[in-house]
Amino acid sequence: MEHRDPSKGPPKERGPTLDKLSMLDEHGSKRTIYPAEVHGRWARWRPIIHYVLIAIYVALPFIEIGGHPAVWIDIGNRHFYLFGATFNAQDFYLAFFIFTAIGFSLIVAAALFGRVWCGFACPQTVFLESVFRKIERLFEGKAAERRRLASAPWTVDKILRKTGKHLVYLAMATTIAHVFLAYFASADRLGQMIVEGPGAHMGTFIWALVLTLIFYGNFWWFREQLCIVICPYGRLQSALQDQDTLNVIYDKARGEPRGKAKEKDRAKAAGAALGDCVDCFRCVAVCPTGIDIRNGHQLECIGCTACIDACDDVMTKLERPRGLIRYDSLRAVETGKHRFWRPRVYFYSFMGLLGLVVATAVIMANDPFEAEPLRTGTPFSIVEGTVVNQVRVHVVNKQGQPATYRIAASPAHPDDARFITLPQPEVHLEPFADHDLPVIIRIPGADWVRGRIVHLEVTSSFGDLKKEVEVKVLGPNRLAVPP
Repeated sequence: MEHRDPSKGPPKERGPTLDKLSMLDEHGSKRTIYPAEVHGRWARWRPIIHYVLIAIYVALPFIEIGGHPAVWIDIGNRHFYLFGATFNAQDFYLAFFIFTAIGFSLIVAAALFGRVWCGFACPQTVFLESVFRKIERLFEGKAAERRRLASAPWTVDKILRKTGKHLVYLAMATTIAHVFLAYFASADRLGQMIVEGPGAHMGTFIWALVLTLIFYGNFWWFREQLCIVICPYGRLQSALQDQDTLNVIYDKARGEPRGKAKEKDRAKAAGAALGDCVDCFRCVAVCPTGIDIRNGHQLECIGCTACIDACDDVMTKLERPRGLIRYDSLRAVETGKHRFWRPRVYFYSFMGLLGLVVATAVIMANDPFEAEPLRTGTPFSIVEGTVVNQVRVHVVNKQGQPATYRIAASPAHPDDARFITLPQPEVHLEPFADHDLPVIIRIPGADWVRGRIVHLEVTSSFGDLKKEVEVKVLGPNRLAVPP
């Protein structure tokens, strides 16, 4: 059965309803949505935001901070670089704070501002609306033209348009996939792999191919289904929002009952009243998920504000106040009262501040290098009335720069120096390298006390960083002192 172009105003009995998802036809199959172009204040700002985010996404693997990419997740070597800070596998617990902060921020954004993330910052929306739809419009024209082309028989013109579009789609998907891989392989290394060819790096090539196909299939065909079928964030929206949450909303009190513009004066003369909505279906025509916002807030709405611009444009032409569809809360629309500060906002503020303090304290306490005592072999020995312990101090350079590490008796405990022998007092370590420094501890019987602790100090040449290491000396309960 043929679908009418929403931009031409579908019949009311066939408009989007709440009994099924907007991207499904009457048989339950996926229908292709052809959103019309829209102009307005939100339409001017949204692409700017999108292109800034795309530029950041592309630039991060290529910008160097401290001699390394700004973001580099080197899983193979278990090294991680984040805006000049360096981490190794032992620091992976810090990822908890990163993921928690991201999740908490999304929850707060949803509770306060609805689906602002989905409409303005989600990678799915950013690339689909500001890259792939623009490519589609470049090759196939406006919404009505795209719809006609889809139902038209295959001609040379249609083949050329479709082929050109999909070739550019593949090129963009390949580019996005390779930029994504650069976060894990580094831009320089990935470029070298590309030059050397797939045969020398088959694993990376397969990853690039799979990611390309995933991105291509998603942005060509799957599109809005990702937000509805796969993404859990969209399904959580109803649980995260309340009557004071700002959303893209239709002012039903002002817009109903609907009527054509020319009918409003006649109705007024007859003593009746019509709302400002002229039932033009322009808000439906521009919606990238095909919903009718006048049916209320819906799962498919991603808060992209296209319907706001479309409705404002119609209201301006009719010389009526704009804002029939606007960013507002349900309480404000129904009662005219706005309320931002409410119990959940105080709770979010407290939890956010608490999380920030804890994360800051933990990250600042993260050591730039590790120095831990290790024991192997015989715990201790007694040589001519002297307790002897042989230990190793395991030093790990967790910085992104090479450094020299020196070990010595702690200046804070000068008496320990006479018991310590250091066969290798210093070592030079490359980034994330490690080494065991041998330490021999000899305590004469006259000085022996069970549970004695010897203090060492490890100093890094990078930033003059220091760490004190305590070694508990093992030995017998009692030691006979030779006469």
